[in-house]
Amino acid sequence: MTLSPDHVAASPESTDHYSANPDGANPDSANPDSRGDVPEGGLPLGPDSLTWEFFADGRMLLLGPRAPVLQNMLPSLGQGVEDHSVWFAETMARFKRSIPPIFGTVYGADGHGTGRTVRDFHKNIKGKMPDGTPYSALNPMTYYWAHATFVEHMMVAADTFIRPLSRADKEQIIKESITWFERYGVSSRGTPTNLDEFEAYWQEALEEKLVAHRTAKFGIGYATRGWPRPKQVPKPVWAVVSWPLNTYSAFITIGGMPERAREILDLPWTPSQEKRYQRFARAVRATDPLYRRIPPKLRMHPICYRAYKREGRLG
Repeated sequence: MTLSPDHVAASPESTDHYSANPDGANPDSANPDSRGDVPEGGLPLGPDSLTWEFFADGRMLLLGPRAPVLQNMLPSLGQGVEDHSVWFAETMARFKRSIPPIFGTVYGADGHGTGRTVRDFHKNIKGKMPDGTPYSALNPMTYYWAHATFVEHMMVAADTFIRPLSRADKEQIIKESITWFERYGVSSRGTPTNLDEFEAYWQEALEEKLVAHRTAKFGIGYATRGWPRPKQVPKPVWAVVSWPLNTYSAFITIGGMPERAREILDLPWTPSQEKRYQRFARAVRATDPLYRRIPPKLRMHPICYRAYKREGRLG
């Protein structure tokens, strides 16, 4: 699930860990605003947080579609996307529509209001799995899986392409993610409260929960099939640029997936490719001083840029 009006979460899974009340949103829970914007166990989101620093960084894109593909590999979530989303018809347009609500939840002056609006987009999204099991967009644990993929994507991208993260850095990000998730107004009961719990939760999902769902395979399919020619690009031009574009796209997309996910999706990846990927990552990290000289307005999404400006951090 990319949390957006046209993209959904899904529902109860076959084990207790994923089978909370399918309509488990908790709109009447205590508003984090009344507790200084930080729920119990969380850390503040703001210009001094690692989440603000990394989530705004354009180098997050170098992991490719890791988060949305992993989201759709959870069976009920993938089914919800297949039943209710425009994923197949308007993949790239849906990505563009999905980004602002997520950034607004993290960086907006009213992150709680935006988060609850995002939640409410999903109230009427529900249905049945092929085996008849019901799913709902507001199942808390499936909603959390979508959130977790963003958090994990951010940590991996930062560690790979910006700077190596210490365990303390990762712990801080997990604590900040508790505050982020609270803004959706969905029950957090049973969700990880620290890095150790998050890592165990993540590994369990990779080993026991994720499948090669049709929506996930479609989302990553361009990495193996190649991108179709955009209508506005002349055929002679596309003949020249398509090969390097498709080669690079496959490299960052497949290389950016967890090893276990590549196995599930049957994506080819060799030891020599992994070595090239690690060289690429080191080269990107080495350019960090140059990257930081790019004006913030050019290297941040506008929502993130406005947030830093609002907080008086851009001079």
